[in-house]
Amino acid sequence: MTAKTDTIILIHGLWMRGLVLLAQQHWLRAEGFGVRRFSYPSWRGGLADNVRLLSHFVDSTPGTSIHLVAHSLGGLVVLKMLSQKSDPRIQRIIVLGTPFAGCHGGASLASIPLLNALVGHTLEDWSSQSRPSLPPTVEIGVIAGTRSFGIGRLIPGLPWPNDGVVAVDETHIAEARDSIAMEVSHSGMLVCRACAGQITHFLRNGCFVHA
Repeated sequence: MTAKTDTIILIHGLWMRGLVLLAQQHWLRAEGFGVRRFSYPSWRGGLADNVRLLSHFVDSTPGTSIHLVAHSLGGLVVLKMLSQKSDPRIQRIIVLGTPFAGCHGGASLASIPLLNALVGHTLEDWSSQSRPSLPPTVEIGVIAGTRSFGIGRLIPGLPWPNDGVVAVDETHIAEARDSIAMEVSHSGMLVCRACAGQITHFLRNGCFVHA
């Protein structure tokens, strides 16, 4: 698989916009990939609405092969879309710090009056639904963080190891082709050159570099 005909779509997480992905966009472009950033209303919009927006964005994206790289909540939007959308151009998916198997921090905030609104509609919708079935034709890579630095440290009971927001066990996806835990925090993944290197390796080879 070569980068020349490949386009990567970067998807941000909760409370963010596409600008937070500028560093990863720069590094991945330097590797020869075409890269686009997708922004969506992560807090105000519901899961179905954001899946629809992403689906339209994918449809408008040029390239013979499309890869999706998503951080945190963005990974949930991607995985939900994959369960509904069939596009043969979608090849490989990488999710970073995505709580596919549950989100202790989000559930804890949702149970606290006045703070429950911080969770947002997309995560709320995801938590109320069954986990989607993922197509076997798409190769999924999972990157988890082990540097516990983030708002999640203020929430009692966050399982260890974690990236400060999401526990490593919460990122588990049974259908994933490969997974790796890196010493990086949840937000640090956005500006981590080593993460860009692992993303590049998975997109080209279908696996991560394991020490």
